[in-house]
Amino acid sequence: MKNKKNALDISQEPFSSEVNDEESKVLKLLLRIFKKLRLKKLNTYNRVLPFGDYFVDRCEKARFLGFGEGTSIYDNVVVLDDVKVGKETWIGPNVILDGSGCLEIGSHCSISAGVQIYSHDSVKWAVSGGKENYEYDKTVIGNNCFIGPNVIIKKGVRIGKGSIIGANSYVDKDIHENSRAFGNPVVIKSI
Repeated sequence: MKNKKNALDISQEPFSSEVNDEESKVLKLLLRIFKKLRLKKLNTYNRVLPFGDYFVDRCEKARFLGFGEGTSIYDNVVVLDDVKVGKETWIGPNVILDGSGCLEIGSHCSISAGVQIYSHDSVKWAVSGGKENYEYDKTVIGNNCFIGPNVIIKKGVRIGKGSIIGANSYVDKDIHENSRAFGNPVVIKSI
């Protein structure tokens, strides 16, 4: 236990004694750059972001992932496997995009903070003690959709064009075009 405690002990020095002089200079430079970028973002937009978002261009990350022109995705978004996103879509912070069974998100969508969209689940695998396989099914979100904060979308769901999904909803069934859905599980109303 003594070794564990020592491993967790944080010294007064900003960097570990394990870092050599050259690495220490690089770390100090990185910290200085970070502080300048943070201050600039605060003064320009009155916001403070997670560390990575000061160094990652959200539109460049979207292009790197092959998403449509003008799409923006925060640095801390988890993107798994086969995910396709159209143009001019905004993907907020702390989102999970699971494309292991294929996930398609249309153009001009807003995917709010904390959204989780799945195209697989491990329910049968878990309750069978690993004897059953994971299940996969394509999940699709049409164009011009708004997905509110902390929404969870189950594998295989299709959300029609122009739909609004209310905050904190659990979507376990298809949503027709131009619908409003909210709740846990969702209740669907036409717009």
